[in-house]
Amino acid sequence: MPSFRPVALLVSASLMAGCAVGPDYHRPDAPLSDRFLGQPVVEQRPAAMPASLVDWWEGFDDPALTEFVAKALEQNLDLAQASARVAQARAGLGAANAALLPSGNISGQAARSYQSVETPLGQVLNSTPGYDRYGSAYELNLDASWEVDLFGGLRRGREAALAEYQASEAGAAATRLAVAAQTADIYITVRGLQARLDIANQQVKTQQELLEKVQLLYSKGLAASYQVRQTEGALAQVQATVPVLQTGLDAAMNALDIMLGKPPGTHRTQLASAGSIPLAPQIKATGTPADLLRRRPDLIVAERRLAASNARIGEAVAEYYPKFSLSALLGSATAVSAGNLFTGGASQSAGALGLRWRLFDFGRINAQIDQAKGQEAEALAAYRQSVLRATEDVENAFSALVNRETQTTTLTRGEASLTQARQSSFIAYQKGTASLIDVLNADETLLQASDARAQARTESSRAAVAAFRALGGGWQPPEAEPVATR
Repeated sequence: MPSFRPVALLVSASLMAGCAVGPDYHRPDAPLSDRFLGQPVVEQRPAAMPASLVDWWEGFDDPALTEFVAKALEQNLDLAQASARVAQARAGLGAANAALLPSGNISGQAARSYQSVETPLGQVLNSTPGYDRYGSAYELNLDASWEVDLFGGLRRGREAALAEYQASEAGAAATRLAVAAQTADIYITVRGLQARLDIANQQVKTQQELLEKVQLLYSKGLAASYQVRQTEGALAQVQATVPVLQTGLDAAMNALDIMLGKPPGTHRTQLASAGSIPLAPQIKATGTPADLLRRRPDLIVAERRLAASNARIGEAVAEYYPKFSLSALLGSATAVSAGNLFTGGASQSAGALGLRWRLFDFGRINAQIDQAKGQEAEALAAYRQSVLRATEDVENAFSALVNRETQTTTLTRGEASLTQARQSSFIAYQKGTASLIDVLNADETLLQASDARAQARTESSRAAVAAFRALGGGWQPPEAEPVATR
């Protein structure tokens, strides 16, 4: 077939050159500082034990926390959805790969017909000597076709599909990190609410004991009735805090069950016994802001989506150029009998060179290119914003961690002093050198300090979780598959 030789040479030269229209992708620069503002203080803070960025939840040294995070990573339904999205993107990449390859089909048919002699055609045929109204036809063909990707439109599509698949993988990792962090955060919240509830219940008990003593003094004429009423009012105020804390605790326990993919109440018994609030561990290897670009999966998602939108521009530009396709057919057909199907006389073949060129559709192509460029500009802005917000997350988490730990230390000292002050005021009240108001004020102040200390310790541990999440949790993306476009 000498007429196809120039086309074959053109195809070979184009494929060897590997050219693809449209802009090649280059990772955008992200101006970042050399280190985080809060990094020196965070690295110097004393902590119970260090934690790696990979399995950071183990650094809290709480077996129940580790168990719940492990269960969530196995059972969480958000992770199941993320895995399904990865499977969809993998299928899209497979379709883009298949578009670059030839496709082949096998077709065959066997037909038996009976011709009417009442039609014009049947009357003519029936007048022919030896005409048989019965007819048979047999055919078996192998046909193949291939769209020659001269200008790289299909390769740009594959490049975009690969980037979207990588984005889906990073998205699944981001979901995994979020699930681990949310589970740890909810668990710490549960322990914090249990601690606050225990403080409130202890204060209720203390107020009840005080009321009993005031009532005893009143029965002996050593206390006035208004002192009994004051004590009853103080007791009611403390008791009123218990239902509020219990409501928050129930909601947190329900949220933890949902994170584990279970109905509310599943782990209520396991959590019934109050445990201590996990201590925030030492954060090792915080890295630099630039490390976030390689370590935070949500930034990988934004960057890969930018790469995909860049490739879509080339895919749209390729519509300016003609598209060539090669097709061929090899088969056998006969109208005599099936036994003659593969004889020399029944063989048939065909070859074709196809051309499709949208010569009078450039206005629509221009619109598609402009749309692709707009999407790329949007993805670029989203990526840069994601980088800035990632560094903001880290700085905020570092600040919260350090300041909450400082607050916890201060409140712990204050709580110890207030405990002694309350004891002294009660002894003085019994001796008649202090009023009941002094005792009630001391109780109220001590309750506030103890509750604030429990909240500060809870928030410091939650800030540590937020810091691990903001740093990317140690996730490292797989090596990106190279995409040759030029």
